[in-house]
Amino acid sequence: MFAFIRNSDDQYAALGKRSAVFTSAILLSASISGCGGGGTATNNVNNSNTSAGNTSTATSSTLPSSYWKPALTNTWQWQLKGTANTSYAVAVYDIDLFDTPVATIQALRASGRKVVCYFSAGSSEDWRSDFSSFQASDMGNALSGWAGERWLDARSANVRRIMQIRLDLAVTKGCNGVEPDNVDGYANNSGFPLTAATQLDYNRFLASEAHNRGLTVALKNDTGQLSDLVGDFDFAVNEQCHEYAECDGYQVFIANGKPVFNAEYAASYSSNPTARATLCADASARQFHTLVLPRALDDSFRYSCEP
Repeated sequence: MFAFIRNSDDQYAALGKRSAVFTSAILLSASISGCGGGGTATNNVNNSNTSAGNTSTATSSTLPSSYWKPALTNTWQWQLKGTANTSYAVAVYDIDLFDTPVATIQALRASGRKVVCYFSAGSSEDWRSDFSSFQASDMGNALSGWAGERWLDARSANVRRIMQIRLDLAVTKGCNGVEPDNVDGYANNSGFPLTAATQLDYNRFLASEAHNRGLTVALKNDTGQLSDLVGDFDFAVNEQCHEYAECDGYQVFIANGKPVFNAEYAASYSSNPTARATLCADASARQFHTLVLPRALDDSFRYSCEP
């Protein structure tokens, strides 16, 4: 269910994988349906083109100022599978757009939290309610090892239309922001002739469309284009930059007052307090908000580097 290919098909780093409404009845039905079973006991341990779509060249100087933007000091929780555990004392919850009931989003917001809603913008997932909207030509190679997912053609006008509909769904469900995933297909074996320029255009399209709807937007991974996209995105969500020595590039977000929400999955961080303390010291020095989480992102355990 969760996957990502880091720069080649042979290196995996688990990514959290996890309409506008076709009709209001369909949307309400999808949004009110419950999630699956919840996680087990949690440890909250504080440890120290085919067809080209519309293009977008959004920059920080052209973005609207009325939407919520996360602060460098904001803390976060990330859970994409199971019934959301809403008991953490954090500022931001990152949860699944499709599977999270509206009632959960409303309850989080009523308690003063901001809600970021996850969806995959770069892969099709054959279990999603809008999967049939993708055309055969939109879908390329499978994400190796992850059943049901295929890379999307970021140049496709139809793909972009579906993403606009998903952003409309985020607004309708009450999300404060979005986390579009798999936005570096150009660096993977997607099956399409995607380039760095193609990816920049698509990612800026996503950011612009989110901002046009009053949504804050995260840049998910795409470590090769951080400096190019820092002006377009409001914060970053990263997986495993400590494990893979990719954290330095994120200082451009910190320097621009934009937080970096980081998740690490290596077993040593959850099982070895000394390794975790070293991780957290590095995260703190970088001003990152780092969590040690299960790859399934199901809240079965959680270690926070927050003091």
